[in-house]
Amino acid sequence: MIERATRAIVDLNAIAHNVREVRRRIGPACELMAVVKADGYGHGLVEVSRVFLANGADCLAITLPEEGETLREAGIDVPILVFGLIQPEEAAKVARFDLCQTVTSLELLEALDWAARLAGKTLPIHIKVDTGMNRIGLNPEDVVSFLHQTLRFKHLTVEGIYSHLATAYQADKTHAQEQLSRFADVLSALDHAGVEIPKRHIANSAAVLDLPQSYYDMVRPGLILYGLYPSEEVSRSIILKPAMSFLTKVVTVKTVPPGTPISYGGAYVTNKRTKIATLPVGYADGYSRVLSSRIQVSIRGKRVPQVGIICMDMCMVDVSDLEEIHPGDDAILFGEGLPVEEVASTIGTINYEVVSMVGKRVPRLYRNG
Repeated sequence: MIERATRAIVDLNAIAHNVREVRRRIGPACELMAVVKADGYGHGLVEVSRVFLANGADCLAITLPEEGETLREAGIDVPILVFGLIQPEEAAKVARFDLCQTVTSLELLEALDWAARLAGKTLPIHIKVDTGMNRIGLNPEDVVSFLHQTLRFKHLTVEGIYSHLATAYQADKTHAQEQLSRFADVLSALDHAGVEIPKRHIANSAAVLDLPQSYYDMVRPGLILYGLYPSEEVSRSIILKPAMSFLTKVVTVKTVPPGTPISYGGAYVTNKRTKIATLPVGYADGYSRVLSSRIQVSIRGKRVPQVGIICMDMCMVDVSDLEEIHPGDDAILFGEGLPVEEVASTIGTINYEVVSMVGKRVPRLYRNG
């Protein structure tokens, strides 16, 4: 891909470090499912998947069957779990790409069994249990009867059962502990019913850091693999290296007099003679309009304020405090010296969203260190 002024640099050595540290944390007996949904949290689906698998991950997790198609076409043949609930008519895609599907309904079981029979395959499935997220999943009391229903489907095999922790990133682990207790009760009920499921999992990134009792047979970290902590409230039991930096370059520099309106609407007006640099990055690249006149960027090692409304493709910064500034100079939007968490906090969101919303038209450049 042609390098444009605006680009996201992904440090593959950082990616490798993070997954190795997670592997060290969980030990060799526990499987590691790397979550690579949403284009690897914006870092690049295929590229990060290969690094994860080369450095300790056993399998992958996605949200859409189409993500599985991309991985299969890239030659990645490890087990891949689809988190998202699909429509019954999408079952053929799951069978075609040899994916493992999350299930919570008889209707989806029937569709998957039919698709698997037509493809001449047996498909693995994972059953999702709702222990307190209240998003998707079976009620705990319905799991045993649902498992018995799966036995009549000859082209499906129950490979796993899992749940998802809603508050493990918070300092107060009360709700997380309640969820773990409910999940343990479900597993106990299955044991009493004589049902054995090979892969039991509930640990997300925050639980990997803080709740080792949640590891079971497999953990499925996402954010920490990319070098970011789920919140300020989790422990730093693993030292992470952020993998993505978001940069652009100065395209023009000009000096304007006091009283000059900058950008759309003239909402920002200079109060003195001001040197303005224009950057070719905007909200279509994932640099949110909500950041307008509220954020800083780093140029030549110094922070300067962004001023005026951020446009679709461009924004302006006040570089009056820089003695020297030229077109072609790099501007760091987040990365070294300007953490992504600062950008997230400014617009009232989380680091997950900021890295994931870096636009598709922004090239990802992969570096080893």
